[in-house]
Amino acid sequence: MNRREFLLLTAGTGVSAFFLHFARPNFAKCGNGPLFSSLFEGSETNEIFSRIIKQAKEGEWAFLPIGECMGKLGIQLTGTEYVGGTLEGKGPEVCRVDLTGLDCVTFYENVLCMARILKKGKTSFDDFIEELTFIRYRMGKLTDYTSRLHYTSDWICDNEKKKVVRDITREIGGEEFPIQVSFMSKHPRYYPALKEFPEFIETITRLEQEINKRKHWYVPQEKIIQAQKHLKTGDIIALATNKEGLDYAHTGLVYQEERGTIRFLHASQERGKALLDVEIEEYIQSVKTHIGMTVARPCPVSHFKNLQHD
Repeated sequence: MNRREFLLLTAGTGVSAFFLHFARPNFAKCGNGPLFSSLFEGSETNEIFSRIIKQAKEGEWAFLPIGECMGKLGIQLTGTEYVGGTLEGKGPEVCRVDLTGLDCVTFYENVLCMARILKKGKTSFDDFIEELTFIRYRMGKLTDYTSRLHYTSDWICDNEKKKVVRDITREIGGEEFPIQVSFMSKHPRYYPALKEFPEFIETITRLEQEINKRKHWYVPQEKIIQAQKHLKTGDIIALATNKEGLDYAHTGLVYQEERGTIRFLHASQERGKALLDVEIEEYIQSVKTHIGMTVARPCPVSHFKNLQHD
């Protein structure tokens, strides 16, 4: 398999794959960790974040149900360049954020975290990074590269435990999804951290085995039309794949228009940017390796005492 074939294989996957086109990473404070410098010194990302939060405050989006809040935030990021590999880099794991370039995972992560801090009445960039750290790492704790939730199925499971999302797949007609992830442990050469710290491969293998033991759910392709009526703006969609060693091939958000059309809001490698795309069922049908979808609904956040419950 050559490098181009690998890029096509892993495009938009839940695993944080090694891409040819690296983003210019921004580093920021991770929880109580140190402040890391970046190539941009955080200026562009900070400007984008501040602009979006300002618009959210003016529009009082924090008073909306969290899914609707996510929809408005996601639209603000449309047009952003698609850039893969923004979470990768040499040295110990740090919480990276770059709003100047997004892939399918960082798109929904950033939208979800901005919505969550707004609902909590928090609006600083440090609040944003703290929330990103909480959802991106196992049980909210950044220890090393292996603590990051690389596989989307692991991300959903862990964030369901943390009451960040709820997997609604089974209740909207989903069936059991027999996941057998192994891509990272079998292809460590594609991951800078695993090349630099090969001792992590053993841990990754163990984590993959744990993921494979769990029960997972997906709505098969032929049932998606019926399931769409249950979807809401802000639902996180993970597109199941039949590619060996992987669980999901792409992720994005539900965006329901006023006339009821259920569209796919995502960062697209093929289109080179984040955009509001066609209906979800049409999008899934357009890629032959997509076999269905899993749906994670964001949980209400009511920490902000002045807000009504979602």
